[in-house]
Amino acid sequence: MNKTKKYEYIDNYLLTIRSKGRFSFTFEELNQTFDSSEQAIRRKIYRLKADNKIAIIRKDFYVVLPPEYTEKGSLPIYLYIDDLMKYLRRNYYIGLYSAAALYGAAHQQPMEYQVIVQSPMRSIVEKDTRINFFVRKVWEPESLDMKQSAAGYFNVSSPELTALDFMSFNGKIGGISRIVPILSELAEEIKPARMFKIASSYPQISALQRLGYMFDKVYNRQDLAKSIRRALKDKATQNILLSIASSQRENIDKDWKVDVNVEIENEL
Repeated sequence: MNKTKKYEYIDNYLLTIRSKGRFSFTFEELNQTFDSSEQAIRRKIYRLKADNKIAIIRKDFYVVLPPEYTEKGSLPIYLYIDDLMKYLRRNYYIGLYSAAALYGAAHQQPMEYQVIVQSPMRSIVEKDTRINFFVRKVWEPESLDMKQSAAGYFNVSSPELTALDFMSFNGKIGGISRIVPILSELAEEIKPARMFKIASSYPQISALQRLGYMFDKVYNRQDLAKSIRRALKDKATQNILLSIASSQRENIDKDWKVDVNVEIENEL
């Protein structure tokens, strides 16, 4: 690639990025493209940020802000999450409320996202956007779906994996009460055969017990409860709490060995 001799033309380079269907770029990319000092390029980057033409997502990783996002100062992460995680060399998927919203089953706060990764990462906060990271060390590639945005494809948990993750992380994401109506809608997208397959390889047995209880006793979805029972058949279970965030009640559902330690109201 030929180098442009004046870093002021970075503005025009942003147009080139957008013309290729991209929203993100890196400092290394600019440094290789423009024949200017690192200091000069960084000065221009911060001017562009001050003018709300770009946003800084992580050190040396930036996104272009089209006019419709200039006032917000941030982009939906679907437009850059795959590029970001490749830049950081991280495996990932969009999960929990953010995944449920993509299946039409959640009405979360706009610009607040949940992403699952394999080792801890600090949250990203940029203007109206907040990305919270949750850790799961392993997952099966077959349990993910691919969704497409204007910038390309990104990883998202399947409805089945999303449901299991809700049960696994319920103490960190607002508790069972917030999950109940969302899971009710998400269940419409869950396929019994795929539920069995993904549940069979899911590492947290307690999440299977909670989800089985919800399908069986709260939603009366015996087809999905049966899939969970099959997945649990050869696994060792013990009494566990339905809500991680609530205290023990000794109100044990004997079918699933779940201490129903919160009141559940399913209005759907």
